[in-house]
Amino acid sequence: MSYGSRGDIEPLAGLAVALRELGAEARVCAPPDPEFAELLAGTGAETVPFGWPVRALVRGEVPHAPGGVPQRAAELVAEHFSTIARAAEGCDVLLATGAMPTGCRSVAEMLGIPYVYAAFQPVTLPSPHYTPASRPGHPLPPGETDNRVLWELDAASVNALYGPPLNSHRATHGLPPVDRVRDHVFTDRPWLAADPVLSPWELPADLQVVQTGAWIHHDERPLPPELVDFLDSGTPPVYVGFGSMPMLNAQDIARVAVEAVRSQGRRVLLARGWADLDLIDGGDDCFVVGEVNQQELFGRVAAVVHHGGAGTTTTATRAGAPQVIVPQFVDQPYFAARVAQLGAGAAHDGPTPTVDSLTTALRTALTPETSARAKAVAALIPTDGATVAANMLIAACR
Repeated sequence: MSYGSRGDIEPLAGLAVALRELGAEARVCAPPDPEFAELLAGTGAETVPFGWPVRALVRGEVPHAPGGVPQRAAELVAEHFSTIARAAEGCDVLLATGAMPTGCRSVAEMLGIPYVYAAFQPVTLPSPHYTPASRPGHPLPPGETDNRVLWELDAASVNALYGPPLNSHRATHGLPPVDRVRDHVFTDRPWLAADPVLSPWELPADLQVVQTGAWIHHDERPLPPELVDFLDSGTPPVYVGFGSMPMLNAQDIARVAVEAVRSQGRRVLLARGWADLDLIDGGDDCFVVGEVNQQELFGRVAAVVHHGGAGTTTTATRAGAPQVIVPQFVDQPYFAARVAQLGAGAAHDGPTPTVDSLTTALRTALTPETSARAKAVAALIPTDGATVAANMLIAACR
């Protein structure tokens, strides 16, 4: 199960296909967004929707909960003990990921089956090498720099947000209370479903992390004919898209992006995404696309400008496309820094680009040296992470 945006759901599609290829069946629980249902339909796995549609939540189309974030957290925990618990009946193992799957380990306890937690990026796991992101309503103290202290504060924030609903449901089912909710969810041996070249787990660390590699769902969809026509009609364009990010002032972002790319003498391929980016004029050097096969597309562009989500970063890195990452929050600054460290692109300073700042980053990404390095890194990326994880899941059932 997973609750989150496409980057939290697509890896489960890859895992489900790998399980099927090994003769195992998968049941996937995911948010009820139509695009997720379409994605999972092609895996052969049974799917179970749960929770609010994530796109509607991100875009502010769902009425605010009277109790705010704590109420939303309690609703999600309740779904774990109801929808997820029903879906897990008859299963041999429960794997959970995405937005704090607080009740899933309890469900596995109730059913007497193994439980696995997986993360798609290292920075969400407690480590002395990373600073945790702030939780809603629980900002981290700005003067504290000791990562171990900050992770302890993070544990307290998770306890405050999820502890009451989790322990209430556990008591109803005759289970003892949990003192450290985050560590209970993560276990002391979580899986890291991320590429070891792009996102290595750094040692020393307290957790015994098992890195499987990224769970790639191989996309076989053809590109739309009109997009192919645009690609074939000139030099490779620069792709600009921000995925599931809402992006305040979306049209201003689109204008900045188009002007910056044009300043480099390049054509522009603008992805609508959840921010609904759109063309700023009728220039024939620009084209706008919806949801498409990025695995195929990124091999045909000059560079990829994006937000730095785990899925998009992995796809662009595998394609050998130079990147400019404009990070918004959580794991995205980490991926921006990693791409820059690998020499495969540029990290934009901050979440809000200007024409000048984006132009500067593009100058780095569009050099022959960056292009060569991006291709060299791509050659190092393994593609069998989902199969590795599928074999481990099957072994856990024995």
